[in-house]
Amino acid sequence: MKISKVTVCLLAAAMFTLAATGCSSKKKETGVSESSKSKVMLTMWDYFEGVNSQRGVKALITAFNESQNDIEIDAVFTPRDEMDKQLSIGLISNKLPDIVLIDGCDYASRISMGLFADVSDNFNKDFGSKTDDFYAGPLLSCKAGDKYYGVPFGCNDLGFFYNKDMFKAAGIVNTPATWAEMTAACAKLSKNGVYGLALSAIKNDEGSFQFMPWLYSTGATYDKINSTEGIKSFALLQDYVKKGYISKEAINWTQADAEKQFATGKAAMMLNGPWNIETVKTDAPQMNFGVIEIPKDIQYASVTGGENMGIIKGHHEAEAWEFLKFTVNNSLLYIDDMGYIPCLKSLAAQDKTLEDPLVKPFVTILDYATPRGPSAQWPKVSAALYTAEQQVMLNQKSPKEAADEAQKAIDAALQ
Repeated sequence: MKISKVTVCLLAAAMFTLAATGCSSKKKETGVSESSKSKVMLTMWDYFEGVNSQRGVKALITAFNESQNDIEIDAVFTPRDEMDKQLSIGLISNKLPDIVLIDGCDYASRISMGLFADVSDNFNKDFGSKTDDFYAGPLLSCKAGDKYYGVPFGCNDLGFFYNKDMFKAAGIVNTPATWAEMTAACAKLSKNGVYGLALSAIKNDEGSFQFMPWLYSTGATYDKINSTEGIKSFALLQDYVKKGYISKEAINWTQADAEKQFATGKAAMMLNGPWNIETVKTDAPQMNFGVIEIPKDIQYASVTGGENMGIIKGHHEAEAWEFLKFTVNNSLLYIDDMGYIPCLKSLAAQDKTLEDPLVKPFVTILDYATPRGPSAQWPKVSAALYTAEQQVMLNQKSPKEAADEAQKAIDAALQ
């Protein structure tokens, strides 16, 4: 059949119209799809290996993801040693997560590297009116100068465990509150293969962590350890090893090893943290033990542990802050699983598990416990502290010689 030119033109016009209509329809559908807001996906690195800790992290993230429709957090387990390497390499390769959970003592050095975003404006807007509600030590570890670079995730500290039955058998009625009373108790308790006190003096950050309460109790500080007060703290440990109150083997003990000494009845007292309460109960279910503040020289002292949460600079900072804010305000979701004390005093007051007589002293201690540093050079400071501690415990140097040598190393690091 012959088709006229007019017909051809009409058909062409119709096809053009249909095509145009089809394109318009597609544009409209695409426009609807694009207008439906998709979630911002954020990645968080953490190094928590324990089943309970992993459960706590999962509870927090699930609650946040379900609380809103704009942001989704994905937690990625990264072994601690590997994380340290990747955070350094990532600054160069730009292969980093959005959020990181790391030890508070490492935080200052990471801030100095330019890793974390300055969250001061958001912090002051959301928490500025209630900074007094934060425990001071953990919050200080998140700062550099007058700026905030993160928030405390969860905190703990060191306290003093004692075996009540051993105290009773030795005729000790009152728990020691001072160094003099602790020394007197050690003299009565250190016999028949039992040491008065177990602690970790190992050659790593656990050793310096457990040394700091003795140092701070004298009134000394980590950057002035060769003062008369600082030398006194080294002298205490040297004297205790010489008299058999502390085992020389403590230089090889982790905090977990110290717990085993206490749980097996080889030590009557122990310096340790709340994370070992349940461990002692498991290892020694029949043991009758208590927890008190660490005996003092001129003042009660302890040191904070725990992790901080920071946002990688330039990585979805606004969205990531929403998660940090949620974490601070909802720490009861994960605190008990992870063996922490909430960073907010108001939430700590609501946590019924903290009323346990074995846990409660750690809450009291947190009011005055200090962070390690904070200093961007903390790894070097820590090494100077545990090295000097081992030297006096092994009787390789006098307290003054060890303190003077350590002071030189600290001064060089802090220049």
